[in-house]
Amino acid sequence: MKVWREIWDYIKMIIIVVVVVLVINNVVLINAKIPSASMEKTIMTGDRIFGFRLAYGVNLDLFGHEITKKVKDPERFDIVIFKYPDDESQLFIKRVIGLPGETVEIRDGKVYIDGSDTPLDDSFIPETMKGSFGPYQVPEDCYFMLGDNRNNSKDSRYWQNTYVRFDQIVGKAVLRYYPSIKLVN
Repeated sequence: MKVWREIWDYIKMIIIVVVVVLVINNVVLINAKIPSASMEKTIMTGDRIFGFRLAYGVNLDLFGHEITKKVKDPERFDIVIFKYPDDESQLFIKRVIGLPGETVEIRDGKVYIDGSDTPLDDSFIPETMKGSFGPYQVPEDCYFMLGDNRNNSKDSRYWQNTYVRFDQIVGKAVLRYYPSIKLVN
């Protein structure tokens, strides 16, 4: 009897660990591997990162039931992980540039919001973006995304469905853990 009690204790411990890991992986964190150069030099191809699923509230798909409750809006320049608007089976990671209700225009490689004469600070991008795009009128509850490596990024400028809806956002990128540890910003 004592042996069976010990075996049962081990089984309970394993079940608890599995449940905790599943909850953390499906509710709290998202683990992502960066497949392309679109966010270089901020995040490099092959980097592994953790995203925080609860950064903007709850946005879960549990057993076929979507649960969405916004607590906080994404802010300009946040790096977010989201379902690609043209194929929601794929996850993308990009930087938020345009917020709901704003007009985004790219003139000679510089990003302007709502007709401003001053472009956004893009000191984090590795090289000057080429070209002019837009203007884009960002719908309510949607976001306009750009990669940091803008000359090599498949982003809002090129998608069939230009904007990322809030309910497509999976989490905010927070920590690169491979090949070294670094906060993502």
